[in-house]
Amino acid sequence: MMRFFAREALLPDGWGSDVLIEADVAGTIHTVRPNAVSVDAERLPGVVIPGIPNLHSHAFQRAMAGHAERRSPSQARTAEGGADSFWTWRHTMYRFVGLFSPEDAEAVAAQLYVECLEWGFTSIAEFHYLHHQPDGSPYAEPAEMAMRHLTAAREAGIGITLLPSLYRYGGIFGKEPAPGQRRFLNNPDRFWRIVERLGVAVAGDKQAGLGIAPHSLRAVTPAMLRDAAGFNGPIHIHAAEQQREVAECEAATGARPVQWLLENCPVDPRWCLIHCTHMTEQETAALAQSGAVAGLCPTTEASLGDGIFGLPAFREAGGRIGFGTDSHVGTSPRDEMRQLETSQRLALQERSVAAAEALPHPGRNLIDAAVAGGAQACGRPIAGIAPGQRCDLVALEDSHPALCGRHRDELLDAWVFSGQSNPVAQVVAGGRTVVRDGRHVARSTIAARFRAAMARFAG
Repeated sequence: MMRFFAREALLPDGWGSDVLIEADVAGTIHTVRPNAVSVDAERLPGVVIPGIPNLHSHAFQRAMAGHAERRSPSQARTAEGGADSFWTWRHTMYRFVGLFSPEDAEAVAAQLYVECLEWGFTSIAEFHYLHHQPDGSPYAEPAEMAMRHLTAAREAGIGITLLPSLYRYGGIFGKEPAPGQRRFLNNPDRFWRIVERLGVAVAGDKQAGLGIAPHSLRAVTPAMLRDAAGFNGPIHIHAAEQQREVAECEAATGARPVQWLLENCPVDPRWCLIHCTHMTEQETAALAQSGAVAGLCPTTEASLGDGIFGLPAFREAGGRIGFGTDSHVGTSPRDEMRQLETSQRLALQERSVAAAEALPHPGRNLIDAAVAGGAQACGRPIAGIAPGQRCDLVALEDSHPALCGRHRDELLDAWVFSGQSNPVAQVVAGGRTVVRDGRHVARSTIAARFRAAMARFAG
């Protein structure tokens, strides 16, 4: 039995003082007892909040962060409408993916997972589509690249939901893929073999789970989606990220992407629609009513010029959200929440958009939403500090200059909206301390492999 003691902790029903948290050797919480004593328990520093799930990751793109910011070549801009955008960024991404070996993919993923843990993400949903060798042929182990992410997660100590992506086409319902997409492509039979192999790999692992990810309406057919919808677990899909995507979907199907999904698929709480940047009022209300999660990646959406999610209407309709880091230009849950809220303020010329009269603290509201929505999207028991949930704990050092003098919900506002340094002092993931004194316990070893991979890419 593992025992932790928190002077203050954010529990599902509110703040508790002198909280004893007991977990079994598999990392599952058995007891949460406020007003307890700390005998034989490890005292966690500062104030403890639940670990935050990261519901959307393309780990290989961590190696691209900062490399895709320069102006795209004129031929790329001409081919994609004349402006730098998500579509021109894809040309850079396609060139980059040709460099990755399985060893590189593992090294980059492990570095990403260390960074996520140090900022307070304790689980990640890995939306994985870099499946094959550079020429598109499968590895001898068809799930080789996905397995590398599982190995990286186990080394770093982050919980993971593997989301192998079904990616067959290059445009709405049947356009042939571009050469740069060849490492992503599977027919359904090969895709389901990958899913089967990963199911065996995660069986019995309390720190890992499995879902699927039909990449987008650009990448699969209606028949493939109908088949995918029968999967008993998380189902993630990119939807309505870009205005051009919406226009192409309308031209091909007579419906917008989210509208088409809601009308043609059994969208329910198993589903997580990533981005949902461009929705009508009707789509917004209908998606909220479906119980699906809108997976928001605000720093990536800002980086790619996607647009701004319509948060007020979605919240008003009872919609569920969670946060991901997607292309990993940022790796902090705090920064994703801050970007979402501040983008709303700029668009609406209002303040405290993620707040209400009865819930006046946007930081607390965004953290609560991130934990609940992220747990649902990951399909794992990671929904807070409670019996039956994974023992995922983030200790914020309340003497840190960004937080000192703040208490409880005001402290959470300060964490999300104040300063640039990191007040995360200790992180427990699945009952195991993986960050102590602000540093991941294997930071040096993992960073050395990452630097070696980056040197190979540069060569």
